[in-house]
Amino acid sequence: MDSAMKAAIEAIHASPRHAVLHLAGGASQALGWLLSVPRASQTLLEATVPYTRASMIQLLGRAPQQYASREVADEMATAAYNRALTLSLPGTLVAGFGVTGALTTGSPKRGDHRCHISARTHSSLWRYDLTLYKGYRDRFGEDCLSSQLLIKVMIFMTRLFSSPRLLIYVQAMADVCEIGNTVPVELKTPEEEIRESRLNYTEDEELEQLIHGNVCMVRYPGEDSKDRRTGRRVVLSGAFNPLHEGHLTLMSTACTLVQGGSPCFELSAINADKPALPVHEIRQRVKQFVERGKTMIVTNQPFFYKKAEILPDSTFLVGVDTAMRLVNEKYYGGSRERMMEVLLNVQRLGCDFMVAGRIVDGVFKTMLDVNVPEEVKEMFSSLPENVFRVDLSSTEIRQKASM
Repeated sequence: MDSAMKAAIEAIHASPRHAVLHLAGGASQALGWLLSVPRASQTLLEATVPYTRASMIQLLGRAPQQYASREVADEMATAAYNRALTLSLPGTLVAGFGVTGALTTGSPKRGDHRCHISARTHSSLWRYDLTLYKGYRDRFGEDCLSSQLLIKVMIFMTRLFSSPRLLIYVQAMADVCEIGNTVPVELKTPEEEIRESRLNYTEDEELEQLIHGNVCMVRYPGEDSKDRRTGRRVVLSGAFNPLHEGHLTLMSTACTLVQGGSPCFELSAINADKPALPVHEIRQRVKQFVERGKTMIVTNQPFFYKKAEILPDSTFLVGVDTAMRLVNEKYYGGSRERMMEVLLNVQRLGCDFMVAGRIVDGVFKTMLDVNVPEEVKEMFSSLPENVFRVDLSSTEIRQKASM
């Protein structure tokens, strides 16, 4: 690795943005370069190589007609972005990168030798398409060129989204090593070219993507998650119609009891037995948290066992009435086996439940009133009444407001 490339990767690792990479058919050397420079953990959350047909089908959830295509690179980047959201706290800047291509092999190819790179963030999708001059390089050379392009894309995003202080550092590194504004990509002109394009998404478009299942969550980090890269999510799910002091007090109290607790209010845009929330309604509910500087995420998962899949290593705050339903076979088709399967899988994902007391049928009930199976008792902890008790609900507030 030359000094210019090393400097570029050092700048990437100094950036606050974390990334997931999905690579198939190109840019494999870039992964080695990223890992060979210290502080790679500051950048890489995860990297995979879905190289077989079955692996790619599992990643995309479908069998594409053509694997080395612009469309597949976009889908890979979106899958990587969703994975990055799952693996990080709300205050973390993340991006997903997808790379696919058709490079030279032992036998001649009919079509172009090419590489497609996509980079997805919350508001944009960057696309880079590289057409290679067939026969000019061997496999190593073509992979090296596509790797240079991936690093170029990553350094571009580093410069685009970094703080002014970091930008000064990045520019200094670039100037010292004479790499200027980009990593050099050694093209054979005029036969080879890179085509660049970009799609931008509004907040409403991003929420529509969430409702349709293209992205797994939309995050609104608040002051309470600023500069947090590590810790355990403390998640309070609800409709928040409206948000009230009971919600805020419950969260702040719970976070003092969970080591490294990172507060995260969660709203599901999808309801199990109702239509999806309209985008304008989602924005109204999110606004309550934004105005208070509180972290909110919007997901498309109404069930806790599905929330756990996209929010692993989390403590979920629930009322005692919800806890009762979680351990009631009736809500699992009457099957205890199914109930235990679901709960144990939530546990395997590193999640647990902290239970707050509530008035149920006119009586204040606590965790002591919940019949939890022995196998999962460790998953449930109690928020003592002397630490937290607020006899207030959003339903009561709405009813009083309508009188």
